Amino acid sequence: MTQQGDSTNVPSRTRKRFPGISTRAWEHPADRSALVALRRLSGFDDILKKLGGFVSERAVRLMFLASAVRASERQFPQLHEMVRDAAYILDLEKVPPLYVTQDPKPNAMCIGMDAPVIVVTTSLVELLDEEEMRAVIGHEVAHAMSGHAVYRTMLIILTNLAQRIAFIPLGGLAIMGVITALNEWFRKAELSCDRAGLLVGQDLQASMRGLMKLAGGHHLHEMNTDAFLEQAEEYDRAGDLRDGVIKLLQILPQSHPFAAVRVAKIKQWAEGDEYRSIMAGAYPRREDDANASVREQAKAAADSYAQSFRETKDPLMGLIRDIAGGTADLSGKLRDVFAGRTSGANGGANGNGDGSGAPEDHHDSGAEG
Repeated sequence: MTQQGDSTNVPSRTRKRFPGISTRAWEHPADRSALVALRRLSGFDDILKKLGGFVSERAVRLMFLASAVRASERQFPQLHEMVRDAAYILDLEKVPPLYVTQDPKPNAMCIGMDAPVIVVTTSLVELLDEEEMRAVIGHEVAHAMSGHAVYRTMLIILTNLAQRIAFIPLGGLAIMGVITALNEWFRKAELSCDRAGLLVGQDLQASMRGLMKLAGGHHLHEMNTDAFLEQAEEYDRAGDLRDGVIKLLQILPQSHPFAAVRVAKIKQWAEGDEYRSIMAGAYPRREDDANASVREQAKAAADSYAQSFRETKDPLMGLIRDIAGGTADLSGKLRDVFAGRTSGANGGANGNGDGSGAPEDHHDSGAEG
């Protein structure tokens, strides 16, 4: 909706706006860690943007101008306003153009590097209501702001160059490892932008409904968000080790997380401290992006994975966690043996070797490693 009589035609606001917000505010720790590191490769991204602007982006622009409908005040005006809305809330000065293309598959994408454009399919427009679509458009605007297209292209180029070592023994396995890691990053980037979509729409139920519709279609009256979340919980804990292995094999080649997982993740984030802080106005600022520490972001990513590893109910991950814990416990016991801190061969219950069980004078717990 626009303010009446306003010569600047600025969208009216019933939702909070975040002036100067950095993309680091919503980026998943694993996504943020990769992006902070890649942004240090100054020059490479500029070259990619220039090349994209000269060749591919011109072709993309001409193709959509000729074969799709560009949203404006006269065409799909509601979608046009939603993009302006999202850009205003996230404080993006240059509003990406949005195109609607005929396609029976519901989808949305942000393409282009120097001048990103958002594309939504007619099927998606028909599937989602206004608030659900608002979250999707916020998601795509976030892709543009984070520069995911630029850095994805950068890493794909680097991967293609690395494929030249495939003839070296085990080189192919190394390349598969890189591709698997890239897909993992892409999945985390999607979770990042789901968060941004929530910041734009500021309606958790709409964000979850939209994702649920991508899984089950437009029969919303036949679906239930709580039941869908229960599905996500059932998926997480799976059945036995076989299910854990199957899940792992299914997710590795995927560039997007599964819908039920995304719903559970966005709900978890919405109920956490990060979202509350952002809504209260406490968030990272764009002006401080250059000072972001690669090491700190890498640590945050590692901590995030460690927390997920601890909290998951997946049987395969649980087994790995138990083995890792057992190995750590065994390692600690071995350290104690060699340091003379455990019961020795002489039968002393406390390591004193006299069998008296009397406490030692020191208070060393052995926790210092």
